[in-house]
Amino acid sequence: MISITDRIAIDPSEIEESFIRASGPGGQNVNKVSSGVQLRFDLVHSPSIPPDMRRRAAALAGQRLTKAGTIVITATRFRTQEQN
Repeated sequence: MISITDRIAIDPSEIEESFIRASGPGGQNVNKVSSGVQLRFDLVHSPSIPPDMRRRAAALAGQRLTKAGTIVITATRFRTQEQN
């Protein structure tokens, strides 16, 4: 479990990890290697998050929150998956 507070934890299966092609530096590997990492968390349907925390998290997520209620975080700053 991923601890959020003393009383709230998220099951790792609620977070979806995928690898995407990242633009930017990369030399010959750019547009060939999926070095970017994207995490998705379905905030609206998560059984782990109470309604009041859900509202606060949605406000904090801003543009990272999709219309369907999923928080999407994308990391593409570095050249490798491990660094991202």
